[in-house]
Amino acid sequence: MKVKIKRIDKDLPLPKYETGGSVGFDILAREDFEIPPKDISMIPSNLIVEVPDKYMLVVASRSSTPMKKGLTPPHGFGIIDHDYCGPEDEIKVLVYNFTSEPVTIKRGEKIAQGVFVRIDKFEWEETDELQGESRGGFGSTGGY
Repeated sequence: MKVKIKRIDKDLPLPKYETGGSVGFDILAREDFEIPPKDISMIPSNLIVEVPDKYMLVVASRSSTPMKKGLTPPHGFGIIDHDYCGPEDEIKVLVYNFTSEPVTIKRGEKIAQGVFVRIDKFEWEETDELQGESRGGFGSTGGY
């Protein structure tokens, strides 16, 4: 499947899958950026993506970013909807600097990864009775 993509800065490369087994592609920073300590920032990704119908684009942390940079997504991951692809809809990567020092990101540095996920929409059918037994609440199966 081909996906339409617009790069704001054509000098930066298109995203790519690093290996044949990669499910995520790297997202790069469009410009140098400094994230103050204990702060949330939005790093421009250089990308406007026309996400295919019945898909969403998940923007997630790279596994090495928290250890190497002290950055993590403040909400776990971001979701790019199918209709977020207008001329000004550059994907921004939201990060939280959990360190006590400023973190510098360089133009072209890998800052996140993107994964396309197929989705379906459902209709609600309200009921007063649901099947199954109660599991006991948050953390009941994880031994918390």
